[in-house]
Amino acid sequence: MTAQREDVTELPGLDDPNGSLGPTGSMGPTGRPVTEFATPPTLRHHGPARIIALCNQKGGVGKTTTTISLGASLAAYGRKVLAIDFDPQGALSAGLGVQTHDVTTIYELLLGSVKDVASAIQTTSTPDLDVIPANIDLSAAEVHLVNEVAREQILARVLRQVADRYDVILIDCQPSLGLLTVNALTAAHGVLIPLECEFFALRGVALLVETIDKVRDRLNPAITLDGILATMYDARTLHSREVLERVVDAFGDNVLETVISRTVKFPDASVAATPITEFAPDHHAADQYRQLARELVHRGAVA
Repeated sequence: MTAQREDVTELPGLDDPNGSLGPTGSMGPTGRPVTEFATPPTLRHHGPARIIALCNQKGGVGKTTTTISLGASLAAYGRKVLAIDFDPQGALSAGLGVQTHDVTTIYELLLGSVKDVASAIQTTSTPDLDVIPANIDLSAAEVHLVNEVAREQILARVLRQVADRYDVILIDCQPSLGLLTVNALTAAHGVLIPLECEFFALRGVALLVETIDKVRDRLNPAITLDGILATMYDARTLHSREVLERVVDAFGDNVLETVISRTVKFPDASVAATPITEFAPDHHAADQYRQLARELVHRGAVA
């Protein structure tokens, strides 16, 4: 006889076991009425970019997936998007199908061995979505930068050169609160925190928010928390629902209404090096990232 998981319950009337948003006005996973955010208006002019750091010191919470899928969704709504791979693992570059050998990476720009930022920008198969790649060399950056003057502001100086060309710059941070992440927070106007609906992921959020507060106090007074994005949500599990409830209780309206559910389509899209919105455009996960893009525009986090 096969053992069954005790924390899985079938919710009455739930068409999608992964917990997609229901009809407008119904109660969503965050306990608030579902809002159908309007399609963003067309932009008459592009730039200067609003810079958003996707940050969480815990790995495997969906930072890279969110950077790729949110970037593609914003590009589909007519925004010019630049994604910065700021993780030595280079997952963002690989997920967008960009080769990281024999090309200029963010590492060379940080060290100043390459001055022209535009030379590092790689186009992707998604129109209006570009990327500055990274590879394992970036792991040495903190050692090289530790003695630099104003070392926390190096990325900000790099991005100033190209900010006028884009509407949004998304920084995919490494799972750490070290010097690279502090650079990202110093350069950013806002922070988006992807949070896996799992207890151990929840524990570190308070520390991350404390780090953001310190950066605001000492380095970047203008930085704001654009939102906490619940990811890998499975409405069938009591654990997912309880974690999301606790996050909403603790952070209130800072928790985005959009919730990203768990699905095997995400690793499939990663293997194909294609955003979920293009790999499976009719899948509920693609709908959720398009909803996220619309919600961020509605909140003013994106033009």
